[in-house]
Amino acid sequence: MNLLLKIFLTFLKIGMFSFGGGLAMLPFIKKEIVDNNHWIDFSTFKDIIGIAQMTPGPIAINSATFVGFKVNGVLGSVFATLGVVTFSFILVSIATHYIIKFKESKILKAVILGMRPAVIGLIISAFLFLAKDSYSIKDIKSIILGGFIGILLFKTKLHPIFIIILAGILGIVFYGFLPTF
Repeated sequence: MNLLLKIFLTFLKIGMFSFGGGLAMLPFIKKEIVDNNHWIDFSTFKDIIGIAQMTPGPIAINSATFVGFKVNGVLGSVFATLGVVTFSFILVSIATHYIIKFKESKILKAVILGMRPAVIGLIISAFLFLAKDSYSIKDIKSIILGGFIGILLFKTKLHPIFIIILAGILGIVFYGFLPTF
C-alpha cells in the first residue's frame, strides 16, 4: 500500500474511533503510530506531543501533522491531518442538524453524560503512559517541578501560557541549558 494512503487511513481510523478530544486520543494515537506501524519511537512520540500541546490548535491535529511530517515530509503532514479531521468533519456536518432538532432529548443528554467518565479515563490513561517513561520522570527535581506546576495550575488563576513559560525557565534553572541541535 502506498505510504501516503496508509498515513491517511491510519489517521482516519484514529479520527473515527477516538472520542473526547486530543488528550483522550493520545493512547490510541500512540498504539497506531508507535506500536502498530513503528513510524516513530515512544521518545519521539512524547516530544511530538509536547510540541503539539505548545502550538496553537487541537492536539490531535497538531500531532497528526507532526507525525505525518516525520514519516513522509510535507505530503505526510497533509495526508495525516486530512485523515484525522475527515470523519469529524463529516460527522459534525450530519449531526448538527439532529443535535439541534433533538437538543432537549433525554436520550441524547444521557448519552453525553455517559461519555464523560470514559473521556476522563482516557485522559488519565494518556497522563499515565506519558509519565511512566523514565525520560518524563527523570529524578526528584522533575517530580518537584511537576508538582509545583500542577499546584499552580489548579490553585491559581495564572494563565497557562505563563505557566508554560515559567516551567521552561525552571527547567533551565534545574537542568541547565543543553542544546540538542
